[in-house]
Amino acid sequence: MTPQHLAFMVLINLIWGFALIAGKVSLGHFPPFLFAALRFGLIILVLFPFLKIHHGRMRDVIIIALCAGPLGFGLFFIGLSLADASVVAIVTQLGVPISTILSVIFLKELITWRRWAGIALSFGGIAIISFDPAVFNYLTGVIVLFFSALVGGVGTIFQRQIKNVGVFEMQAWVAVIACPLLLAGSLVAEQDQLATITSASLLEWSGIFYVAFASSLVGHAGIYYLLQRYEVSQTAPLTLLAPLFTVTFAVLLLGETLTLRMGIGAAVALVGVFIVTLRQAKKGVPTAMESKA
Repeated sequence: MTPQHLAFMVLINLIWGFALIAGKVSLGHFPPFLFAALRFGLIILVLFPFLKIHHGRMRDVIIIALCAGPLGFGLFFIGLSLADASVVAIVTQLGVPISTILSVIFLKELITWRRWAGIALSFGGIAIISFDPAVFNYLTGVIVLFFSALVGGVGTIFQRQIKNVGVFEMQAWVAVIACPLLLAGSLVAEQDQLATITSASLLEWSGIFYVAFASSLVGHAGIYYLLQRYEVSQTAPLTLLAPLFTVTFAVLLLGETLTLRMGIGAAVALVGVFIVTLRQAKKGVPTAMESKA
């Protein structure tokens, strides 16, 4: 990888790493379902021209969109509203080992003992974090994030099987399906949507715009650009910089506390995710990096 492309890869991870911080700030004002609905609404405005009917593949497209949109991101933003951004950044990495386990169950893939060890380390690291007294206050958020990662893993299984659907085409379908469902969920479970929207400050709106455009569009476009030039084994492991950036930003900008137990758990979990990601990348298997916020 050239120095310029390596720097671009770091920039993409920097963008992704800051996304949880921006989202956390906005979620202090917007309830989760409304936040997610507005995010996908903005994406529709940009990606609507990419909508395309894929005959014979629309069932899988809809399933992927449901997992990546109202189900996966709905749960994700609930978890982000309940837990510290630094913990969210680590727990969401479970999407990699979960999708690997699901591939064994549903796709009958064979994985080596090294990837099983990586999976064990990933879950072990999250367990260490979960038993930290500082995390007990938002353990519900951690549980919700686990289910978000589980739903995302299901979506990844379908993504591995679908062919000839572009990244922006898929994101357009995700947004079109997710926005009305999340808005309906907000109308049922949340309240004062109009007052919330009209009273939001520029800073609170900026988080939604950042997550919608910088994180989703620039990040995904950048990864797609690099994947056209380099093997997955060169790009996938580098995406683990994103949670490290998030933890750093969370401590410096949001004043979150990173305890020794949380640091050890994060290190163990990320080592496990790195092992799984590297083994997948060497086989050319799509990884969870394609479904980041």
